[in-house]
Amino acid sequence: MTEDRLTNLEIKLSFAEDLIEQHNQTIYKQQQQIEFLYREMKIIKEQADNAGGGNSLKDEIPPHY
Repeated sequence: MTEDRLTNLEIKLSFAEDLIEQHNQTIYKQQQQIEFLYREMKIIKEQADNAGGGNSLKDEIPPHY
């Protein structure tokens, strides 16, 4: 009986370790994506700031006027 319990615990531990490794991989990939998107957002923001020339959308007259 003790042997069966030990075997079952080892099986459960093995599945838990696999699940933790999968979660670690998922978190790593998500962190990579977050960093990539942050860099892209920063570039786009810089481009928008440079292209705007300091003018605000509030200062522009709509095209129908």
